[in-house]
Amino acid sequence: MKPRLVVMKFGGTSVGDASCIARTAKIIAGVAKENPCVVVVSAMSGVTNRLIEAAKTAEAGNVAGAEAILDALGQQHETALFNLLPDDQKRTRLRQRIEPVLAEGRRLCEGTALLRELTPRTLDAISSLGERLSAPLVAAAVDELGVYSEAVEATELVVTDAFHGGAEPQMELTREKSQARLGPLLEKGIVPIVTGFIGATAEGQLTTLGRGGSDYSATILGAALEADEVIIWTDVDGVLTADPRLVPEARTIPVISYREAAELAYFGAKVLHPKTLNPVIQAAIPVWIRNSFAPEKPGTKITPEGRSIGGGVKALTAIRDVTLISVGGPGIVGLPDVVGRTFSTTAEVRANVLLISQSSSQNDICFIVSTADAQRTVEALRKEFAHDLAHHKVEHITVDSKIAIVAVVGENMRGTPGIAGKTFNALGRESVNLIAIAQGSSECNISFVIEEKAVKAALLTTHREFGLEKAEKA
Repeated sequence: MKPRLVVMKFGGTSVGDASCIARTAKIIAGVAKENPCVVVVSAMSGVTNRLIEAAKTAEAGNVAGAEAILDALGQQHETALFNLLPDDQKRTRLRQRIEPVLAEGRRLCEGTALLRELTPRTLDAISSLGERLSAPLVAAAVDELGVYSEAVEATELVVTDAFHGGAEPQMELTREKSQARLGPLLEKGIVPIVTGFIGATAEGQLTTLGRGGSDYSATILGAALEADEVIIWTDVDGVLTADPRLVPEARTIPVISYREAAELAYFGAKVLHPKTLNPVIQAAIPVWIRNSFAPEKPGTKITPEGRSIGGGVKALTAIRDVTLISVGGPGIVGLPDVVGRTFSTTAEVRANVLLISQSSSQNDICFIVSTADAQRTVEALRKEFAHDLAHHKVEHITVDSKIAIVAVVGENMRGTPGIAGKTFNALGRESVNLIAIAQGSSECNISFVIEEKAVKAALLTTHREFGLEKAEKA
């Protein structure tokens, strides 16, 4: 019998300080005694944001400010190191791994301050330091429990394209490198602790997979190593019916399908990075979402088929930090290929389009992108349509960032009569104004655009309308 291989990922809150790392190490040691496992770790919570702040501070020419941030981060990791390791010699050995990483951060910030330029490549290098600091700490904590462990840089495993800030994995090369590097460790009973969020081009240039990309790292490695399951340990009990901060009666969903989970991730449920499930779908590897602060709870299992509840609504999610861009005016009706030009321009700047709505009169094309992508998208569109704007064939390219998308998600909803009607009746009762509506052809998503201030009311009323507060049986 081939032993079951488990890939586990621990997010920033699960490695937030020494006590969290010690709790995480216990979970890892417990699993490693039963099965071979590979662990992917994020940076300590808040560290990546602080590193990006240091990079931007350096870009403004303030090298002292950037160094002060790095010094504070160094102290944070030193405190964790001191509390995790009672042995002085072990502390010294671990410092020898951590100090060169911080020194590299200082050099990168000095170079950025000198040039007053922060390239995407340099930003990747600086923002990746957090994972490179946390992986040795977690490995040392697991070692303390008598389980052999080794910190491994994902640049040795995950091969990507050269798009900095959101690189895509090259799975065949990743498979070869991961099996060659991690296979011998697993055979010796050593637990590899891999830096999440990071990859490298075939030439060895460091890249990152985008914010929240450690989930993605775990499923990439799960697919590359042909794992039996992937467990994403986080600070919530699983995939919930809605955001519990907005809907207090939200419940954990015991089993959900890849498609449902992907829709929820895509539409802003913070539990998963939107690309997380892509690598494991073909191999049908189950993915668990579990709470590292309550490891006794079963969590949510994500499987190819999920569990049917008769084609009803499973969950709701909302995305804020999005911007509605509208291209239009009566002149565009006779203008050829406005739609093609709009979306090819948007694709060129790698803006992720979350929702599209076009009026049947063709006077307006509305679409929504992340607010982080909005400025460069609008600039690119104004450049593309400069001639048409000057001659009033296109009358406006407008933006509205005071909006949000709410998505109603469930397998095979389209075959269940009345879901759209119930949704919009509930919203009407709460006087929530609908700006745009889109139904996914995947049959498991109805999305609508509303004013940002109405998100809580929309989620509460829809959650109650579909009785989602009643716990589903596991």
